[in-house]
Amino acid sequence: MNSSKLTMLVFIGLCAGALTGLVGHAFITDSATLAALGGGLDVITAIFLNAIRMLIAPLVFTTLLNGIARAAESGALGRIAGYAMAWFISASIAALLIGLVVVKVQAPGVGLHLSAGAPASGQFASTVTPSFATFVKDLLPTSVIGAMAQNQVLQIVMFTLVAGAALANMGSKGHALLHLAEAVSLLMLKMASYVMYAAPLAVFSALASVLLKRGMGIIATFASYVGGIYVALAMLWVVIISAGIIVLGARRQWQLMKAIREPALLAFATTSSESAYPVLLARLEGFGVPNRVASFVLPLGYSFNLVGSMCYCTFAALFLAQAYDVPLTAGQTAQFLFLMFITSKGIANVPRASLLVVAAILPYFGIPQAGVVLVLAVDSFVDMGRTCTNTVATAIAAVSVAKWDGSLGRPVENLETALDR
Repeated sequence: MNSSKLTMLVFIGLCAGALTGLVGHAFITDSATLAALGGGLDVITAIFLNAIRMLIAPLVFTTLLNGIARAAESGALGRIAGYAMAWFISASIAALLIGLVVVKVQAPGVGLHLSAGAPASGQFASTVTPSFATFVKDLLPTSVIGAMAQNQVLQIVMFTLVAGAALANMGSKGHALLHLAEAVSLLMLKMASYVMYAAPLAVFSALASVLLKRGMGIIATFASYVGGIYVALAMLWVVIISAGIIVLGARRQWQLMKAIREPALLAFATTSSESAYPVLLARLEGFGVPNRVASFVLPLGYSFNLVGSMCYCTFAALFLAQAYDVPLTAGQTAQFLFLMFITSKGIANVPRASLLVVAAILPYFGIPQAGVVLVLAVDSFVDMGRTCTNTVATAIAAVSVAKWDGSLGRPVENLETALDR
């Protein structure tokens, strides 16, 4: 099933769920009946959530292992890698902070007072928000198998960081393991795509259930949530483009934005940066970026520079914390941002992979995972914006790295010729 068809089915599920919930809330007055209907719908939601949970540990481990090992192997491109990572880290911090500030100021989830009931069987984290001492003590697992069995994402991430660095230093002996990790990560992503086939039904059940219980009032909250994310993404665009102007100059930055219009629109329409990759690579080479820079920075950026997704994940997770009345202290917010920064580096840029990041982090801070399906209900509307942002940010990063490296050439007279090579 292609992305556009799935998006259409999710939209149909959204509309059907909204209609079912609103009609039920309006015409069914018996609270016991409403509760029974909502409980039946919640079973469907729980099955979908369990399907997501079973993928989180192997997906985080294999994708992050690949990213760390590939980055560490890039010693031959040490200078370019250093420039790229400096840009990626700075952009990532900006994305996290913008998402944090906008959701705190707008507070779209405050006042919802949602409740998730009893935790689902196999939920991977305590409902107690950790202290800093607990956070530090639990950084490393006593057993990585146990951490994976319980979906302790922070411990999986720390183990994978060490494993990735070790794998990169094994030389040719580690190639077989790296290829295996790549194959497993592709398997997990393929399985995730299968799970997403159930997304329309999960969206229907989740939205119908919440509207049965809460009625029309929550619709305004969804609108506020989507609007807030686009405000955050717009602010992120201002920051990224401003950084590009500082590095390239206003005229060259404007030329770059014109050059990458087509791949940016393609990413927006398909909600996948990978679909825009060949055209984007050709556009950047036509713009004067050497192939050795573009072919290195773009793939690395798809793992380390998903700033649109990071901004979204921060906003979505903290929106759910507000909705479920889960307070986070300043120290816990810092822990949250650190974990979001690390975890997002291992998730491939495929449609709705950002939801896996949100699902992985929520329970660690006592935020019910059931909220993932609520934000999934409107995810199609924000996925386009965050994916387009990822593509534009990575393109600006590639050109900036070429500029710093002193290898940025002059653009060809007609960039269309770059596509014919």
